[in-house]
Amino acid sequence: MIKVVGLGPGDQKYIIPMATEAVSEATVVIGYHYYFQFIQHLINPNTLCIGKELSEEEKRAEIAVEYALKGEKVVVIGSGDASVYAMASLVYQKVAKDELDIELETVPGISAFVTAGSKLGAILGHDFCCISLSDLMTPWTTIVKRIKAAAVGDFVTGLYNPRSKKRYWQLQALKNIYLEHRSPETPVAICKQLGRTQENITITTLGELNVEEVDMFSVVMIGNSQTFQYKKHLITPRGYLDRKPMLGKEIQVASFKEITDNLPSNNFPKDHLWAAIRCIHTSGDFEYINYLETSVEAILTWQNYLKNGGTIVTDVTMVQSGITKAFTNKYKNQVICLLNDPKSLEIAVKEELTRSQAGIKLAAKKYPKALFVIGNAPTALIEIVDQIHAGTIEPVGVIGVPVGFINVIESKERLKMLTNTPYALIKEKRGGSNFAAAIVNAAFTLEEVEKLDLPN
Repeated sequence: MIKVVGLGPGDQKYIIPMATEAVSEATVVIGYHYYFQFIQHLINPNTLCIGKELSEEEKRAEIAVEYALKGEKVVVIGSGDASVYAMASLVYQKVAKDELDIELETVPGISAFVTAGSKLGAILGHDFCCISLSDLMTPWTTIVKRIKAAAVGDFVTGLYNPRSKKRYWQLQALKNIYLEHRSPETPVAICKQLGRTQENITITTLGELNVEEVDMFSVVMIGNSQTFQYKKHLITPRGYLDRKPMLGKEIQVASFKEITDNLPSNNFPKDHLWAAIRCIHTSGDFEYINYLETSVEAILTWQNYLKNGGTIVTDVTMVQSGITKAFTNKYKNQVICLLNDPKSLEIAVKEELTRSQAGIKLAAKKYPKALFVIGNAPTALIEIVDQIHAGTIEPVGVIGVPVGFINVIESKERLKMLTNTPYALIKEKRGGSNFAAAIVNAAFTLEEVEKLDLPN
């Protein structure tokens, strides 16, 4: 039987009853010799005590297995919690690797970062992580990946093995990485000899952190973006106590910010990029930055047209409904859809056309200079482009984003051939009424692009 026992940070008051019982019942106790001073009062006089050096962790595990196989009640001690950067993993690995029939148990202890959290007050109030800066068993390249992930993720961070005589540079390297993602004012605590008579806690900031003050008996705690100091305490709010429900406009603004924060670098003109952002917002798919195609300054041209009261013609009522009424009311735009007009039905029957094509054909006669917005029917897009090509109408532009399988690609290939008429399309078979409306709404709100922090 092997019990791996955590003794807490050092003071007897931090040793839990389960650990006290385990040590008292042991016939063999193995550990770093420094830790025996904290449990002398618990050890049976007949118990064999084997003290080893800091670098001899694997040897301790081997000795524990050796005595357990002899039938001894073995306890392997360590500070803090036995399963946090401690002996439990080595002992369990050794037994598992050799496929030994030894009963194992881990007796928990109060870990250093939990002790630091209680000493500091409430720094662990929200998501946190722990990182060991020791590269004795973990490659520094792996440690750097974890440091960057914790820094970007805004985790409260506890640092184990932050510094020693031979490992004197890692903490400074971590500080430099964190300063790329955290404010220099982020609270930091250096917690030394926790739970012992030599205990000392220094509260500073990330920018002012002096790594020379940290030693091997220290745990360093770094707050997140919300952590603040009150007197001698560090507090990380559990949530947003003063958070108010977001209004629709606030939700939209936050959504656009999240989109722009995650856009890849690109060379698109701002008017095109704003339309792409609106399409991404509509779909939740960042690939639409590549699916949207527009002619030069198409969105800019339509902004001027629409804000001067220009008429919009749509192929289906879904596009008509998707165009924001607050904009059309403000600028007094007509949004026309003749899909269900009786004359469209007559044309459809007489000329054997789809209803959408018939509706667009009728609308083209009534509004030949309008902005035509096709979100559903490829036949409607073909009708408009063919009329433009023939010189029958001269619209201010065409938004062609029909979706489907039959005639969809062919209709968009026609649209690409326009040289004097501004256009926008969603490539291949993608598209739909929601994208058609999104592009129109992008033209109405083009000035919003200036408020965004766009990637270069």
